[in-house]
Amino acid sequence: MVDQVFHFEQPLWFLGLLVILPVALWLMRSAARAARGPIHRYADPHLLPHLSGTRDLRTTERWGRFLRWALLWTLLLAAMAGPRWDSTDVRLFHPGNNLLVLLDISRSMLAQDVSPSRLGRARQELQDLIARDQQVRLGLIVFASTPHVLAPITEDIGSLLNTLPALSADLASSNLQGSSLTRALDRAESLLAGLPEDSARAILLISDGDFDEPGLTERVARLAEQGVRLHALGMGTTDGASVPAPQGGVIVDPADPGRQPVRSRLNEAQLEALVQAGGGLYRRADYRDADTDAILKAAAVSRLPPEASDTRTRIWNERYWLPVLLLVGLLLPRFRRLPRWQGARSQTRGGASA
Repeated sequence: MVDQVFHFEQPLWFLGLLVILPVALWLMRSAARAARGPIHRYADPHLLPHLSGTRDLRTTERWGRFLRWALLWTLLLAAMAGPRWDSTDVRLFHPGNNLLVLLDISRSMLAQDVSPSRLGRARQELQDLIARDQQVRLGLIVFASTPHVLAPITEDIGSLLNTLPALSADLASSNLQGSSLTRALDRAESLLAGLPEDSARAILLISDGDFDEPGLTERVARLAEQGVRLHALGMGTTDGASVPAPQGGVIVDPADPGRQPVRSRLNEAQLEALVQAGGGLYRRADYRDADTDAILKAAAVSRLPPEASDTRTRIWNERYWLPVLLLVGLLLPRFRRLPRWQGARSQTRGGASA
């Protein structure tokens, strides 16, 4: 089905047309003020160009320039507003692979043993995962002491990308009580329970492994018995780093008489044990694509073919390039070569300087 309705995607850009009227009023006032300038007391208007070396623009020239500027400004706003017509409704297909990301945003994830921080690196890994994904439906839960669902399982890449700016240190600043992976797994299980049992259901844990909870491996093993596999991306280094404090400085150990800073290290043994119990794959995050590619490949193991859903999306044919072409066509004559007399004068000045 094709829809021919013409409209603008962002019509609020046309509010910029309100600028044209103030510019016109300013032009009228500046022209009137120039006509009453003090220099007009000493010479007639037709003699002023010979005395000053410049001349005032005629009224037709002044308003002609204004109209050209107004036209260019209108075309620019029209392009920004996004003219569009001709749309096609497309039925979405649900792949049989589902991956729910559990992102640790506890205080230890602010350690800077990797650049820019563990949380910043996790955000980049998540962005790479979304960009390279072609076969897996993704969801996102962030957790520290409590889990929060930022995006359910979906193939809407845009909604996932919109959540990434929220994954900052400000989001983690209130999570000072460590991580509760058990609560996050409970929340993930409830989200994955509504999916077909024959589909591939997996969890990706992005964390430094700083968990102090009993029974985690048993909890992961129970999920594996239900067909939910657990993969993990390790954030940080085994050398570790100090943990920034909310008020500045670093967090210190109150039980230590020397008040030494708390040093958080990547607990690979913990993460590998969880992955082994969950029948998944462990990778330490790095700046290459091999880690995310391996996770996506491990998650895309469903035996079900992609199935059509009742959900449809509308694909519009964008026409913003039409006003852009007109704008460029009007601007190109302004970049013509300098007149010969200007070029000769520039060469003369260069020779005199030499």
